[in-house]
Amino acid sequence: MRVITGTARGRRLVTVPGNDIARPTSEKVKEGLFSSIQFDIEGRKVLDLFAGCGQLGIEALSRGALSCTFVDAADASVKVIKQNVLSCGFEDCSKILKSDFSSFLLRCNEKFDIVFLDPPYKSGVYEKAIEGIANILSNYGKILCEHSSELCLPENISGLKAVKNLTYGNTVVTVYQKGDNGQ
Repeated sequence: MRVITGTARGRRLVTVPGNDIARPTSEKVKEGLFSSIQFDIEGRKVLDLFAGCGQLGIEALSRGALSCTFVDAADASVKVIKQNVLSCGFEDCSKILKSDFSSFLLRCNEKFDIVFLDPPYKSGVYEKAIEGIANILSNYGKILCEHSSELCLPENISGLKAVKNLTYGNTVVTVYQKGDNGQ
């Protein structure tokens, strides 16, 4: 796994050992996802929820995001995220938190412009997480929700509208925005 482009282009990232803790986003999905938001990243505040190894947040930082908050509940993931952030030189614009998603969302008082949401596919937490993120999303913010093609997410939820579905084989990225701010 590597950083695709930007200031950390080509940098190899460490992954969390074993498949039971984290399932990294494939290169194909990551390239498509970032192509779809390439003009929305620079200067934005990013949240990488269920961060795993931190590759989505790191890619956003490499492409000019102002900052990224990485949140994961697993000790192994937090350790790997710290290692990857350090090796890419993003420690000054990163915050790494060990927390489950619901506790983080309940106590968070920041607003984010871009949120990467990639929980374990069979976790059953998607709608609860999206509802919580709606409270911390900036006015024109986006949630990029990676999920299995077997999961059907609602078109509208907590004042957010699904404005795009990007399909890559068995993986779908549903893009949510507030109201009618979609493209």
